[in-house]
Amino acid sequence: MRWLLIPLAVAAGAATVLAGQGMPSADALAARLQARYQTVRDFTADFTQTYQSGALGLSSPEPERGSLKLSKPLRFRMEYKSPEKKIFVADGEKLYSYFPADHLGSEHPIPEPGQASTALLFIAGRGDITRDFTASMPDAQPPNQWALALRPRTPQADFTALTLFVDRQSLQLRGFGWTDQDGGRSVVTFTGLRENRGIPASDFDFTFPRGTVIEREP
Repeated sequence: MRWLLIPLAVAAGAATVLAGQGMPSADALAARLQARYQTVRDFTADFTQTYQSGALGLSSPEPERGSLKLSKPLRFRMEYKSPEKKIFVADGEKLYSYFPADHLGSEHPIPEPGQASTALLFIAGRGDITRDFTASMPDAQPPNQWALALRPRTPQADFTALTLFVDRQSLQLRGFGWTDQDGGRSVVTFTGLRENRGIPASDFDFTFPRGTVIEREP
């Protein structure tokens, strides 16, 4: 199964006392991000994604680009537009992946609470930054952003660590990164993020095109 698991966390919105006070503690930043996360019902954004392998340290030849819609609870639609088209959807009950060039897809139930899950499902309403992760502040911090490193308290099948990148003043999400089980590192950068747009549930409906070879799990 070629389901691309996108670890993602949402933290967006208004100015906080963290700005202008030097680096905050990891626990303080995590608590404020969780508070902001709880106010975000949905969001849209364009994204750029890069990858570096753990074994060889090789980077992807060119960034992947696309768009993302996410709505709580447990709905998202991530469409990659270049260099290869592919789609990943959660409709609240099932996860879908579709690879047009190969005419291949997969359909699986969303994991039950307590089962190993994806970070994108975490961000779509399942999970808590302070409860489910141990937070730390990396020494290297990007300009005008805070990087918050998160390690899951319960081992996950799809990632070993996450990093959130947020605006220092607004705490709006600017990007995220994750490390997979093989040590590979992916980084996603957002542009044009817009929150609480009232995205209709129908935007997350998905039907495979005719002729798709589909891997299904009951």
